[in-house]
Amino acid sequence: MDSPRPAGVAPVIRHATGADLPAIVAIYNASIPGRLATADTEPVSVDDRREWFAAFEPDRRPLWVAESGGAIAGWLGLRSFYGRPAYHRTVEAAVYVEPAFQRRGIARRLLAHAVDAAPRAGIATLLAFVFGHNDASLSLFREAGFADWGRLPRVAELDGVERDLVILGRRLVTR
Repeated sequence: MDSPRPAGVAPVIRHATGADLPAIVAIYNASIPGRLATADTEPVSVDDRREWFAAFEPDRRPLWVAESGGAIAGWLGLRSFYGRPAYHRTVEAAVYVEPAFQRRGIARRLLAHAVDAAPRAGIATLLAFVFGHNDASLSLFREAGFADWGRLPRVAELDGVERDLVILGRRLVTR
């Protein structure tokens, strides 16, 4: 039987700064080999992600980090969906956790924070795009009140295996 993990101090969730970018990239790159969380198949560099990072705005399209004991334990970003003006109240949520911090509730805390904060940023709808074989992420989003809104069968190929993409959504406010 596995011994329980020691209870730690809850991470501090804050807006990401430029100084966090190397840790954000390292966490993202750590997810690539597992072929569960990203369609990237090779590591990205900090330079590759500078423009991506610059697109986040704390008041409108936030990028948060969870900091624990001085280390970045995970991050969650809300990016504009589809790039057209009519979708200005809809965002795509992406969450990644440092392997050493996985299974400690970091992603759950980040996602709960995003659900709470998003309406203040003018966001009405959160979307998540998750590979159909990523059971942990599908469970995370479903437990946070997201519903399955669609499935794109076999749209990704990872190491010669075709994979489905599940679209999950959660409406936060109604008008």
